[in-house]
Amino acid sequence: MAKAKRNRAFDFLGETIAPGERKIVELEAAKLYTHSPLSIPVEVVNGQLAGPVLMVNAAIHGDELNGVEVVRQLINTIDASKLKGTLIAVPIVNVVGFIHKSRYLPDRRDLNRCFPGSEKGSLASRMAHTFFDTVAKRCDYILDLHTGAIHRTNLPQIRADLSNPETLRIAQAFATPVIVDAPLRDGSLRSEAERLGIPVLTYEAGEALRFEPICISAGFLGVQRVMQAIGMLRASRKKRPTSVIAKSTSWLRAENDGILRTVVTLGEKVEKGQILAYISAPLGHGEIELKARKAGIVIGQQTLPLVNEGDAIFHLAYFDEDEDEVEQVVEEFIEDVFDTDSEMLTTGQINSPS
Repeated sequence: MAKAKRNRAFDFLGETIAPGERKIVELEAAKLYTHSPLSIPVEVVNGQLAGPVLMVNAAIHGDELNGVEVVRQLINTIDASKLKGTLIAVPIVNVVGFIHKSRYLPDRRDLNRCFPGSEKGSLASRMAHTFFDTVAKRCDYILDLHTGAIHRTNLPQIRADLSNPETLRIAQAFATPVIVDAPLRDGSLRSEAERLGIPVLTYEAGEALRFEPICISAGFLGVQRVMQAIGMLRASRKKRPTSVIAKSTSWLRAENDGILRTVVTLGEKVEKGQILAYISAPLGHGEIELKARKAGIVIGQQTLPLVNEGDAIFHLAYFDEDEDEVEQVVEEFIEDVFDTDSEMLTTGQINSPS
């Protein structure tokens, strides 16, 4: 077996991070009205040995918090002397939105629709340009951590362009129960990085403005598995959970205004024609049934019980596999996360966000 090569120094934003060293660097992103700078905190861990450059980032949408905790736990468990390659950890990309607990920037633009950005565009476009040119382009792989929007929650899932064989490989390594073969969306970090040949996974789990232990643990474990798969960490002998690939997804929308009462949960198998929720007036009059149009698995749903006609209520995924098998995969995944999380808490490898 060839001996692993010693890593080289990593130059980043005017700082030099030697092999086996770690540094926190501030990337200036914007200014307040007072001219006080707002910066994106970035921690670079440069491994002792040579390997790929991986970025793990969260909060491109400023109210999506589970990924922030995933990055914190990751940084606190990485030993630079045992790391191969370079880890770039960015817990909060959209610092402006984060401060205001908002998905968007003050101009109401979505940062994840503004990549690769422009030096002379809107605030969102300028921030996207700075981050993309300075950080994203330096990477060999990117793991982009998200949650559902406000009042909407997602089953832990990976969204990726599976036509790229390396993206498919690391998506399977991340090992969420569901992998969605999602087309690239113009302006997203994922689409623009993939066009440069950088494999990107978007991890979706949970709801905005929440810390959710299962979603955080699943993200932390998934990032570790990817780092093992690309040779940055020593491979684990533990069998990784099974994933299934969704061939398509669709949203089921409210057909009336009113009070929503759901009768299914995330990860549940539903049959064609099955009642998923009821919508009625506050006194219960004029109740209508919301039914599944075909069999699938619930991978996302609205959490607010007040709905308007046309609101997206349930996100269903459809598979070539039997839905009973997919539901079993979800159940086994949750059990595995609980077991692994309890083991790591007991051994002190991670500490609880709560």
